[in-house]
Amino acid sequence: MAAVCTPHTISPAAIVSSSPVRCSHSQSQLLFRSNLPNRRHHSPSLPISAPNLRAATRARVLCSQNPNPSPTRRPNYVPNRISDPNYVRIFDTTLRDGEQSPGASLTSKEKLDIARQLAKLGVDIIEAGFPAASKDDFEAVKMIAKEVGNFVDKDGYVPVICGLSRCNEKDIKTAWEAVKYAKRPRVHTFIATSPIHMEHKLRKTKEQVIEIARSMVSYARSLGCQDVEFSPEDAGRSEKEFLYQILGEVIKAGATTLNIPDTVGYTVPTEFGQLIADIKSNTPGIDNVIISTHCQNDLGLSTANTLAGASRGARQLEVTINGIGERAGNASLEEVVMTLNCRGEHVLGGLYTGINPRHIYMTSKMVSEYTGMHVQPHKAIVGSNAFAHESGIHQDGMLKDKRTYEIICPEDIGYDRSNEAGIVLGKLSGRHAVKKQLEQLGYELDDVQLETVFWRFKGVADQKKRVTDADLRALVSDEVFQPEVVWKLHDLQVTCGTLGLSTATVKLIDADGREHIACSVGTGPVDSAYKAVDLIVKEPVTLVEYSMNAVTEGIDAIATTRVAIRVENSDTVTGEISQRTFSGIGAGMDIVVSSVKAYIGALNKMLGFKERFPLEVAAESAERTAVSA
Repeated sequence: MAAVCTPHTISPAAIVSSSPVRCSHSQSQLLFRSNLPNRRHHSPSLPISAPNLRAATRARVLCSQNPNPSPTRRPNYVPNRISDPNYVRIFDTTLRDGEQSPGASLTSKEKLDIARQLAKLGVDIIEAGFPAASKDDFEAVKMIAKEVGNFVDKDGYVPVICGLSRCNEKDIKTAWEAVKYAKRPRVHTFIATSPIHMEHKLRKTKEQVIEIARSMVSYARSLGCQDVEFSPEDAGRSEKEFLYQILGEVIKAGATTLNIPDTVGYTVPTEFGQLIADIKSNTPGIDNVIISTHCQNDLGLSTANTLAGASRGARQLEVTINGIGERAGNASLEEVVMTLNCRGEHVLGGLYTGINPRHIYMTSKMVSEYTGMHVQPHKAIVGSNAFAHESGIHQDGMLKDKRTYEIICPEDIGYDRSNEAGIVLGKLSGRHAVKKQLEQLGYELDDVQLETVFWRFKGVADQKKRVTDADLRALVSDEVFQPEVVWKLHDLQVTCGTLGLSTATVKLIDADGREHIACSVGTGPVDSAYKAVDLIVKEPVTLVEYSMNAVTEGIDAIATTRVAIRVENSDTVTGEISQRTFSGIGAGMDIVVSSVKAYIGALNKMLGFKERFPLEVAAESAERTAVSA
């Protein structure tokens, strides 16, 4: 039964059809402002009489604390101005700062997939990477600019594609060459401004830093870039008077957005909010630019600091999916956005964003699977326990009224807790039923992907009485969220126990369709299988992480395995690869098969990078720059 969430009345605008809705790019144009009256149409409220209650239960009602979202059009994009003072731009840096998380290597295809999902989510700016960091980063940013940065929906929405650069001409020109293919390109350049950075890292005076910043912003504009963002790195530990001075100079040079980074997560919310307010009050020319925040999570305050900045005048917030990033990570997109959705109207002066929250869960899942980084169970909004209730008192309250212990419905972020269509998937289910359930879970697969997932589903259904939503998610992750295939598992046979060494025989198929067979012994079934794979692939690697989880309860649960590998001998590959770890995921009802699939997935990702960095360009790519602006 659907939950009725307004205390006394149900507004027709709050009732959403229970049939699944396919979300197109144009739907990301709808901005959900909570409890705002519709200025064009005023729908009368329906008293909850018995007939109206019965009618209401036939539809699903949004059950967050703000149950009456009224769609509002996204303001037209102007780099240095926002027509609605309450609108907050969301700047996603998952593909740049997020990828700097240890072990979060992404292939170009994975970056493109994530960028497309971010556009579906409705982010205003996608920081696609650091083009000067490596040749692969440059090509990935360029590809995203061409493909994602040119897809305009019927309402005119298209994300800004941004490239990061240091304050030097080579970096800035490289960034511009990568992003210029987008309809809305942006160059983001930075230089450190804190005393400790200027003295020990830059070894430059204040005057030199100001001149570099001013001249490089001017240089970016001279290339034809009309949208330039400037960041004073480590602003949280910089002298305020110096910040006012350097920010004023880059405004005169043509900067359109000023990003204020708390680079080491040092400030507390009141302090960071005051910093934004002081910059807004004391920087000459500040009315001609957008103020932005970029908060790291070293003290666990990134989301709080970001919201404090927004409340004091920042109108662009830099975030990442799942909060991933350098060291302890960044402000989490889902936390910031859902806080504004839930409390923006009541306690934050009416602030709102252009994010379509129903795509949050799928985006979180995609980033987690591609990067190989677990989302902690108690993570706000997207953690597996975020909508779980075990306490008897809580369960009693939930059964009576979901609002007693939930301020957000899982459906609000695209996570369907229950199967509203009443479909139970089993071995007799057909393609249409599987496709319908996948759509309800937020997956939009092409025909080839659907066919692959369907036959995997049939294999599981033959062994399980009922295939759950969690099982389906695991199968999609195993088939869709995978790198390009170099090696594929065909057959696996293991013998193990207490009577002797474990033995594994593995048959792999290479990219040309040829079969390769190897046999090995080991300390256990997984060890022997991995050694057999190594005999075929012949790539020396070190296993640095191995974990396994059951996606459902019961002895017949599907197991998901995640592994991370690192190149063992850096002399045989480029410096680019030797500095990275590569993750892989696998799923299956057999834990050894699941483990081998994950290992092969990690090897495929590593080999994909190796193909793009042949030995003859080792010197060029040996140094991959990491930054945290």
